[in-house]
Amino acid sequence: MAKKIAVVMTDMFEDVEYTDPKQAFEKEGHELTVIESEKGKTIEGKQGEAKVTVDASIDDVKPSDFDALFIPGGFSPDLLRGDEKFVSFAKSFMDEDKPVFAICHGPQLLITAKALEGRNATGFTSIQVDMEYAKAKVHDKEVVVCHNLVTSRTPDDLPAFNRESLKQLQ
Repeated sequence: MAKKIAVVMTDMFEDVEYTDPKQAFEKEGHELTVIESEKGKTIEGKQGEAKVTVDASIDDVKPSDFDALFIPGGFSPDLLRGDEKFVSFAKSFMDEDKPVFAICHGPQLLITAKALEGRNATGFTSIQVDMEYAKAKVHDKEVVVCHNLVTSRTPDDLPAFNRESLKQLQ
């Protein structure tokens, strides 16, 4: 059964960490909605390879509209976590035990949401200590699944990240 996936991102996302999972999700029939501050805006990946039109404003959506949350990495999660609307949106998915997929710097949004305590997770090397301070149990592995949460470290981990994310959507 097709699921509705909220994708929270803004400029400077890691291009392939959005495009590769997007392709995997859509291939299985899932629907992605890109959410940013401004609907219709074009956001650009930090490599300049991907340009994405925002489907919805954070002001016009609620977590109950979606079955899962996807947080691509890059600088985007760090920018988004400065906005309480995105923080509380992400926290809702964790609180409600809905699937959450965060790769690379994606867990930064979950750190700010105070949603990683006691969870097994991974992330990009430079944020692993931040994850530890957020009381996550950090593992340096290509993919870590902790109940509803799927995390990975880098674009090299995308095959495992996509595989485990898709399992959560079954």
